[in-house]
Amino acid sequence: MEKHGLIMVHTGDGKGKTTAALGLAMRAWGDGLRVLILQFIKGGWNYGELKTIEELGKLSEGRIRVEQCGKGFTNTGKVSMEEHKAAAHEALAKAEDALTNGQWDLVILDEMNYAVKYELVTEEEMMALLDKKPADLHVVLTGRDACEKLIERADLVTEMHLVKHPYDQGVKAQKGIEF
Repeated sequence: MEKHGLIMVHTGDGKGKTTAALGLAMRAWGDGLRVLILQFIKGGWNYGELKTIEELGKLSEGRIRVEQCGKGFTNTGKVSMEEHKAAAHEALAKAEDALTNGQWDLVILDEMNYAVKYELVTEEEMMALLDKKPADLHVVLTGRDACEKLIERADLVTEMHLVKHPYDQGVKAQKGIEF
């Protein structure tokens, strides 16, 4: 079978964009692919998936890895926008290396759409990064508000649509479900 590297986008206001990308990472890992997940916004948090991916990486000599590159939510005031931008540009450099070094079969750029939306990186920088993608590499970009250029460029776009969320009824995020 001929391998055709896809650009896939998970966007929308509903829950599940990162979760779907991580499910794809598990499928790819299970089929022997090498998977890197770069998280553009998340940083310093100990999500359940980080533990799982660390254990899978140990089982497979690093064939799957996740790196939290961000400084957390941009609206907390705990970190300046300059620090957020610097972290996003470091993540962008890591992403460029990951796309061009031949080490990975699937690269997930988690929350890249947020990084563009909040102007931590520009739309042009994101598109230039995708220009460097080899023909056989799969790339997933997640986050709300994917820009029109990315949607046009992508091979697969899935929009998660919020119908109902427990937060709206005052239920806080649940461990093992949302973090």
